[in-house]
Amino acid sequence: MGKNKLAKFADLETYPHVFQMPSSQVREGVAFPLRGCWGRDFFHNDHPIVLELGCGKGEYTVGLARLFPGKNFIGVDIKGARIWTGAKQSLESGMANVAFLRTDIEMINHFFAADEVSEVWLTFPDPQMKKATKRLTSTNFMRLYQQMVKPGGLVHLKTDSNFLFTYTCEMVKANGYRVNVSTRDLYHSGIVDPILSIRTYYEQQWLSRGIPIKYIQFALDPRDAFTEPDVEIEKDTYRSFGRNQRSISHKPL
Repeated sequence: MGKNKLAKFADLETYPHVFQMPSSQVREGVAFPLRGCWGRDFFHNDHPIVLELGCGKGEYTVGLARLFPGKNFIGVDIKGARIWTGAKQSLESGMANVAFLRTDIEMINHFFAADEVSEVWLTFPDPQMKKATKRLTSTNFMRLYQQMVKPGGLVHLKTDSNFLFTYTCEMVKANGYRVNVSTRDLYHSGIVDPILSIRTYYEQQWLSRGIPIKYIQFALDPRDAFTEPDVEIEKDTYRSFGRNQRSISHKPL
């Protein structure tokens, strides 16, 4: 492991708004002290809590927190070296409505109680084209989100992946979720919303290569049963290339 990563991990241990719990403790059933009381005991208010799952460097978490000081934002990612960027930036800016949580998203309900979360953002997650249960918009994760998101809470997906966007639209349709916004080309859709104007580093890269950004927002109404969509979806062939080489010139989406 490089010295730079070790230094970042050391920083995270000192940041008061970064929380980490080993997965072994989660599996052993060790209680996370802020579960059910993030607002009262950490943010010290009753403002809505918004999660960014798979937040990477936390660009969206920090950007949203700046736009909406009346909401609390928590970025979640398993990679501590990534979280460090947003954590450092928000700490140095004195932002009181930002926190970061380092954990596996599949364990997220260990950290949040029922109805504690108002919204979930999924920004450019891996489309997991080979395994549906790993997709962050699969019914597997809808069950998980439902355990902590308030009835009717919003789920936002921004993605460059035509595969993931199509899959998500089919999942939403199969389960009867209410769609508020859906577009396959966000920045040519005419939608004017400061929330959607935040562009991450990798999003800018994809846009520069002509890859349109897709966006869907739907309401997570409670379900007793879930239906996984049974459809064939064309895979994103450009994903076989390295991140810095992605292009749609060889095959349009």
